[in-house]
Amino acid sequence: MAHRRTFAVIGLGRFGSAMATTLHEMGYEVIGIDASADVVRELADRGIQTLQMDVTDERGLRAAGIHAVDVAVISIGENLEASLIVVMLVKELGIRTIVAKATTPLHGRILEKLGVSRVVFPEREMAVRTAHSLVVPNLIEYIELSPDFCIVEVPAPADFAGRTVKDLQIRNRFGLTLIAIKRDGRQGTDSTNVAPGPDDEIRAGDVLALLGSNANLAKLDELSR
Repeated sequence: MAHRRTFAVIGLGRFGSAMATTLHEMGYEVIGIDASADVVRELADRGIQTLQMDVTDERGLRAAGIHAVDVAVISIGENLEASLIVVMLVKELGIRTIVAKATTPLHGRILEKLGVSRVVFPEREMAVRTAHSLVVPNLIEYIELSPDFCIVEVPAPADFAGRTVKDLQIRNRFGLTLIAIKRDGRQGTDSTNVAPGPDDEIRAGDVLALLGSNANLAKLDELSR
């Protein structure tokens, strides 16, 4: 049986609590750590393994078994000093994959210099997602690949139904690449056509996965009408 990764979430504010809860609901082993007794108790009531302690206490982290987890999520955005101390501690404990929350660009740059695997800006990412959903009201999914490129999922416009990829000329018209067609098979035939060919037909109810620049994303407002 393949090894299922284990996680430590250090800092159980809104982001950390949501992260620990989601991982737990997905069936992964999670340990949540925070200095607040109320937060720790709340998550413990949901069946999540938790510990109340000073998150900057190296001996306490080691005693808690943090060195044995595969991934550490550092969700301490408000206290910059504590965030950086905990990142250094978990690195010294030998954890290779570290995801750290940042609240400012400077905070993020420092975390990157410390060698974390991934820096996340929850507020920024939510703002970006919301902004795109306002530009494209029917947006189902938005995945940022870089500051300039993204993948989006949108329902196929009604006038696309019955037409082939070649007929629609999506790249020429919108500067976007169709990378997949997701089909909801109401008769139990759900499917995803990855890298559809020019003769593949789009049907009513299909979802289109499109790759392109943020500059061209605005054209999806026209496509989705």
